[in-house]
Amino acid sequence: MIPVISYPDAATLDALFSASRLSPENRAISDSVSRILGDIRQSGEEALLSYTEQLDGVRLSRLEVTEEEINSALDQIDSDFLQVLKTSAAQIRSFHSHQKRNGFSFSPGKGILLGQMVTPLDRVGIYVPGGTAAYPSTVLMNAIPAKIAGCREIFMATPPSPNGQISPEILAAARLAGVTRIFKAGGAQAIGAFAYGTASIPAVDKITGPGNAYVAEAKRQVFGLVAIDMIAGPSEILIISDGHSSPRHLAADLLSQAEHDKMARAVLITTSSQLALQVQQSLEEQLLCLPRQEIARASLKQRGCILVVNDLPAAIQIANQMAPEHLELCVDSPFDHLPDIRHAGSIFLGCHCPEALGDYLAGPNHTLPTGGTARFFSPLSVDDFVKTSQYTYYTREAFLQAAPSVAAFARKEGLEAHGRSALIRKEEAYE
Repeated sequence: MIPVISYPDAATLDALFSASRLSPENRAISDSVSRILGDIRQSGEEALLSYTEQLDGVRLSRLEVTEEEINSALDQIDSDFLQVLKTSAAQIRSFHSHQKRNGFSFSPGKGILLGQMVTPLDRVGIYVPGGTAAYPSTVLMNAIPAKIAGCREIFMATPPSPNGQISPEILAAARLAGVTRIFKAGGAQAIGAFAYGTASIPAVDKITGPGNAYVAEAKRQVFGLVAIDMIAGPSEILIISDGHSSPRHLAADLLSQAEHDKMARAVLITTSSQLALQVQQSLEEQLLCLPRQEIARASLKQRGCILVVNDLPAAIQIANQMAPEHLELCVDSPFDHLPDIRHAGSIFLGCHCPEALGDYLAGPNHTLPTGGTARFFSPLSVDDFVKTSQYTYYTREAFLQAAPSVAAFARKEGLEAHGRSALIRKEEAYE
């Protein structure tokens, strides 16, 4: 049963938040990933095929998905679900199109022009978990922003099933989202292929997408050679209720995250002791109907809790401390409290906006910072698939005026050649 904690003190909250942070590096996982990456770096395609056989249980002669396989998937997919995918893709595209930004230029003085260009990354690699499960939503959430950004090549890697295939839903989502090439590769070995390149998979500039602990660790180890989006941990939801919410709705929303993983965290903060007990009871009732009951029950028992507090400002203060991945404001006037939220990955406003809506259909991205990293990380966006370059232009006259200041600054830092590179132009101007 999920614990109910009434009016928690600072020590209790500190313990809760420390447990929410990303777990420290696991040496066994780190060493295993390091070996895998080393093999991919040294042996390339041969090592990737070997690990696919060893870890995914399938021997492949070709890693890239063919056009025939994609067309076959589109023929197999349920037409009603295909329409759902199209609706979701349209919503995601609509939201993310507002994120696209242009460069700028301005003149701070006569003869001077300063500016910044925004250019898309050339080639990105999207990792999509797979094998026994299929996550077409992850395809859409990663590939559509990259497409809007203008990336020339969008690669996708996902583990094959034991029969060597990728689910039709994944392939259909990839086609809708504009993925350029798809590869049957999973785990740390796929991250290594994206980072180092193999005979069939060219190296990419950035890797995005979620994965298990091995994928997360592989992204951590290749960062610097390539860019990554973030190191994601177990999923989280924090719900704030003023006591006017349906306990059944709140319990269902908590379970929507608890069923992800035994390490997932589901927390409710409410001003009503009565509601806390009602939610606790509803959780027990709803758990009995869940196919993933064992996972959800373990998550609630080990990582979940219901906190009873005095008022909504106290609840919001705790939320800002926790900096959750998902935050539901199940209160009567959510927009009144929105300006007070400083740290959260994605915020769901009101009693009719469950987090699951954001996972699949609403449009905002569901690739979000976890483990308290919403204090400094943002959701995946178009910005993740672009970079900026700045530029400077001075006319001859404008530079000659600035040269003495440049030289003075350089010499103060002990860099005489820097100073001379400015002054030599001024000296020549008067020869």
